[in-house]
Amino acid sequence: MKQRINSISPIDGRYFDKVQVLSNFFSEKALIKYRLKIEIEYFISLSKLDIKEFKGWNRQNDKHLRKIYLEFNESDALEIKKIETITNHDVKAVEYFLKKKFETLGYEKFSEFIHFGLTSQDINNTAIPLLIKDFLEFEIKDKNNDGYYQQISRLIDKIEEKSKKYKNISMLAKTHGQPASPTKLGKEFKVFSTRIREQIKLLKKIPHSAKFGGATGNFNAHHVAFPKIQWKKFANDFVSGLGLKLSYPTTQIEHYDNLAALFDNLSRINNIVIDFNQDMWLYISMDYFKQKIKKGEIGSSAMPHKVNPIDFENSEGNLGLANSIFNHLSSKLPVSRLQRDLTDSTVLRNIGVPIAHSIVAIKSTIKGIDKLLVNQEKINEELNKNWIVVSEAIQTILRREGYPHPYEELKKLTRNNKKIDREVFINFINSLNINKNIKEELKKINPHNYTGI
Repeated sequence: MKQRINSISPIDGRYFDKVQVLSNFFSEKALIKYRLKIEIEYFISLSKLDIKEFKGWNRQNDKHLRKIYLEFNESDALEIKKIETITNHDVKAVEYFLKKKFETLGYEKFSEFIHFGLTSQDINNTAIPLLIKDFLEFEIKDKNNDGYYQQISRLIDKIEEKSKKYKNISMLAKTHGQPASPTKLGKEFKVFSTRIREQIKLLKKIPHSAKFGGATGNFNAHHVAFPKIQWKKFANDFVSGLGLKLSYPTTQIEHYDNLAALFDNLSRINNIVIDFNQDMWLYISMDYFKQKIKKGEIGSSAMPHKVNPIDFENSEGNLGLANSIFNHLSSKLPVSRLQRDLTDSTVLRNIGVPIAHSIVAIKSTIKGIDKLLVNQEKINEELNKNWIVVSEAIQTILRREGYPHPYEELKKLTRNNKKIDREVFINFINSLNINKNIKEELKKINPHNYTGI
């Protein structure tokens, strides 16, 4: 608790319990572990090639190497960080740590094939897309500590649950803040779940791209050492074996276009949730919804009567912060001077931050939805006060019947600043020179049933 209360970022403090699982993917320790995994899997892949220096390598050794990252712990991470204080290079520290492990295991004669022909970005630009991929595909049953897709699926389910519950509730719509053609409350919820689902489909189509090609992307060192080996095919097989897509050709770094697309897509999903939050906030302010009261909870420190829509507000704030970082990542990462500059390195360390704020926000929105209590009495009252909205229906049917200037006639009727109610429309309909059956058709229309399909 003391460490939490002294944290600079709320992600590592106030909100940590909500996003703790992200530490397994986006913490410094996690990044080191993924770097170590790439180094080891690369070495194992090299050992399978026709390279005479690997003569004597026992395939049983592979499982001992994999245990190094599978059983990776905090002590290992701290040891690597200690090496980094000397090297002043994070990836080189991983390499030296692994060479020490080789000495311990008796594999020292093979240790120069650790990080063979590579630059640090071959490791980083493979480790980072892999950890993002693993996080997105991560799933556990604990409702408080699971992955992105599970949380967003819960949100969709909550919205659709309300959509079904409210499917028969007619509601006054508002365009430009003014009364408009009525709608169904359930349908308005369905709009948001559908929008999110469509963006999730697109998100899942974005490849997790990795770069693996040496100092400037051309396999220079690999080719000069072993010119007969098809290094591009090797890299493609290696990267695809990790579930990633090889980017080729590249400079020293991955071009990040697909990663930028992923961040843009996450930002779009967040924008949809912001839109939902703001609508819920407005419906609550219009008294269309009341909120469940939790015993002991304070709405306002000064006004005892208040139950504020804090969950939707909290979500909106966190989503806005997440998107500002996503937007910077997606615009900055694909831009690098010539074959490489270092600006991508420092910003990549922050990829977990907008994801964490997004998850905090999604959980807050879900919490807000669970508090909603529909106030149908107020919704009906608003409909009954706004008979004016059926003017569209009347003028449309009159157009169908070829009645002269129906729009203009309804405009004169509804813009005279007088109270427009059912009686006004009945008198207007009776005054029309139209078939009796058409009059009866028009009289059946009201704000409660004029809701479309």
